[in-house]
Amino acid sequence: MELNVLELKEKLDSEEITLIDVREDYEVKICYIKNSMHIMMNQIPNNLDLLGKDNKYAIICHSGVRSLAVTQYLVSLGYNAKNVIGGIDEWALKVEKTMKRY
Repeated sequence: MELNVLELKEKLDSEEITLIDVREDYEVKICYIKNSMHIMMNQIPNNLDLLGKDNKYAIICHSGVRSLAVTQYLVSLGYNAKNVIGGIDEWALKVEKTMKRY
């Protein structure tokens, strides 16, 4: 139910997975991963119609706490979702090293 940022990059590059960023609007203005969907954590239940149960999703937040809760919620509803360990902060450290951190 988890993947690290290097696994995420590989899956995004091969278009195997859709990334959902569950951070707040102000956080996404600081930095974001190209081509990710932005649905704030508290808006996930209202936007389930945007998600397909046949798709694979990676869920990301700042450090992995909020995304873990969203991942567990989506999995409980039958979605194929994985939490990104370390979140966008880890992504900035290991993948996109020029990304602004906060």
